[in-house]
Amino acid sequence: MTTEREKMTAGEPYNQFDPELINRRVYMRQQLEEINHLTDNDARNNRFKALLADVGDDFFVEASFKFDYGFNIHIGNHFYGNYDMTFLDTCPITIGEHCYFGPNIGLYTPIHPLDPVKRNADVELGAPITIGDNAWLGGRVTILPGVTLGDNVVVGAGSVVTKSFGDNVVIAGNPARVIKTVK
Repeated sequence: MTTEREKMTAGEPYNQFDPELINRRVYMRQQLEEINHLTDNDARNNRFKALLADVGDDFFVEASFKFDYGFNIHIGNHFYGNYDMTFLDTCPITIGEHCYFGPNIGLYTPIHPLDPVKRNADVELGAPITIGDNAWLGGRVTILPGVTLGDNVVVGAGSVVTKSFGDNVVIAGNPARVIKTVK
């Protein structure tokens, strides 16, 4: 039998009010409330790392960092995240190596049905987000469900990324579009 957690992680419709999922979200809120108030950088980042699926070497995140579950977040080596990141990880969020995120970044994997009858039935689904190596996201970037960004992608501040982009591009805007290539 497939659990709601397994369905959620696979991007299939799932019950967001499943007790296992509710308990994990409550646990994460409690942990993150405490961790985000730690002033010691090493202590704070070690606690973040312990809650995530896997994290590479040289991981550093400022406070405040918020996420739903943690078990769907995968971050490569040499990651820097500035203040106030929110990762809604109903599906996997995979971040490559040597990535830098500005302040107020939002990575959102959940998808709510457009049909109000389905939405009112509290059924949710999602799509993963994948970010390649050497990405740089400016402040207040929002990345929506199902987006994949290639290697060496730069996302301009304030952009809303609604679709996937390949390697070596600078994207910006709402919705984000290619504004130049990276040489």
